[in-house]
Amino acid sequence: MGSGTLVVLGSGTSNGVPTPGKEYPEEYLAEPKNHRTRSSVCLLGPTGNVLVDCAPEMRIQLVRERIYDIDSVLITHTHADHVMGMDDLRAFCLKYQREMPIYTAPRYQEDIRRIFPYAFADFPPGIWVPRFEFREVPDVLEVGGMSLRLFWVEHGKVPCLALRVNNVAYITDVSSISDENVALLQGLDTLILDAVRYAPHPNHFHYERALEVAAEIGAKQTFFTHLSDDYDHFRTDSELPSGINLAYDGLRVPF
Repeated sequence: MGSGTLVVLGSGTSNGVPTPGKEYPEEYLAEPKNHRTRSSVCLLGPTGNVLVDCAPEMRIQLVRERIYDIDSVLITHTHADHVMGMDDLRAFCLKYQREMPIYTAPRYQEDIRRIFPYAFADFPPGIWVPRFEFREVPDVLEVGGMSLRLFWVEHGKVPCLALRVNNVAYITDVSSISDENVALLQGLDTLILDAVRYAPHPNHFHYERALEVAAEIGAKQTFFTHLSDDYDHFRTDSELPSGINLAYDGLRVPF
């Protein structure tokens, strides 16, 4: 399995942080790590890059991180904060003169067709739209010189795609992980895990539950992601147990 780097493009919850319509203390806004775009990561592999979800800020995220190539995309599920940036894939379709491979469940393929019908329509020459080539989700995806172990977790009533590459795992939007998949996650160097807010949530791990699951999995290092504005980065970081920290936009994790 090839080595590479996981880049946290966005570490925020579905509203983003800061959230519109809400006033924040100046000291909160002054900390760059309290500015969180919607959740997404990019796997930079030896021979190609895989984007995991297309946040509404996808263009800004990729430009900020100087990621110039995307070879394929994984869509974990089709809630708005994970797919509304898909239109910006048109830049890569134009660059490569081909469709973008999209790995996701059939039910989510149907959602994408409904949300972006023009991506599947015919247009005269010279009109460029994003073009998607849907692919089934295998147990193991060989792409970009990487071997990705893909599996499903529960996000409330909907399944959400999660992954392990070498000794790094990424699990966003999760309310339950099966015992089988907890076993799959043993021996990790790094776990990136949903911890949306302090109060319990029906569709996400909250702070206390994420701490419990992190301890059960036992990665050497855990980063919490999909974070609301409950979290003041350095205040919360100082309160977390050893080996657990908050993720932030631009975090890079080798694998």
